Amino acid sequence: MTTASDERTGAGTPGGHTEGPLSRVTAMFSGPAGRNLGLVFALLLLCIVGVITAGDRFVSFDNMMTILRLASVIGVVSVGMTFVITGGGIDLSVGAIVALSSVWASTLATQTLAEDTHWIVMVTTALLVGGGCGLVNGILIAYGRMAAFIVTLAMMAGARGLAEIIAQKRTQVVTVSDFVDVIGGRVFGIPVLVIIFAVVAVAGWILLNRTTFGRRTLAVGGNPEAARLAGINVKRHTTLLYVLVGVACGLAAVMLLARTTAGTSTHGMLMELDAIAAVVIGGTLLSGGRGTIVGTVFGVLIFTTLTNVFTLNNLDTSTQAVAKGVIIVVAVLLQQRVAARNGSPP
Repeated sequence: MTTASDERTGAGTPGGHTEGPLSRVTAMFSGPAGRNLGLVFALLLLCIVGVITAGDRFVSFDNMMTILRLASVIGVVSVGMTFVITGGGIDLSVGAIVALSSVWASTLATQTLAEDTHWIVMVTTALLVGGGCGLVNGILIAYGRMAAFIVTLAMMAGARGLAEIIAQKRTQVVTVSDFVDVIGGRVFGIPVLVIIFAVVAVAGWILLNRTTFGRRTLAVGGNPEAARLAGINVKRHTTLLYVLVGVACGLAAVMLLARTTAGTSTHGMLMELDAIAAVVIGGTLLSGGRGTIVGTVFGVLIFTTLTNVFTLNNLDTSTQAVAKGVIIVVAVLLQQRVAARNGSPP
């Protein structure tokens, strides 16, 4: 029999060995705070590399704002993706939904209406298009009992194709100056895009960790049948999760329109891969049941900082892709190791 003192000292374990330093380190990083600390270390390491290789160009205020501006768009999508993955799903269509939302919000008819009334018309259009696409995904997955992978893959192709048809494969220039000035402007030197990302991240954290909706998301992702028996409407909740990520895509489209002053069907290319990668390395389980908004934010910043360091050092995109791939594999392996140690499925 193992006594309480044995558990503290490590006696009574197989072979009578005490816990080694590696086991204690693994235990420390297995909790939420420990995982976030590991992400902070990884981000600091990238910053050190940036300072060593790029010097003042990396640490300049303008470059820091550039990193945050680039992180803001994918960051908003990644927050929405965190909810879907935590709920046991996946969405491969986010990039295409961003493209469709940007194109629809920048058509001549939409911009004319915005000039005659208010630029908020463009924002509303993008949010409605994104939310509508998410609603279609959610209904087919939850009520149509179709696999999320298949449904969102079909939406990825369909939404991108519809965006090309609407835009006629042309770039639609944003002519509503008030929209660009407000969304693409700065407040006390901080880009509005960064402020939007911060607000979305805080709202996402509160929604996931401090509301019934968040608790239901964790329950649905952890065990859908148990959640159903507990009285949760799993189908409705799953649908809402996809609507949520769709709205996040619509907001990201608004941010892209302000940043690039153009709507095009090529917006959001491979964004789904970047969002999933940021969520995974942030500590959210791909199998669902555990999610972290803070980890997702750090994941986005890590990838964006990595890209910035590579760009400042004139390294090609192929090398960046290899580095991202290695980071994703290492993150998943660490997740599996921690899950196995805790006796839960990876």
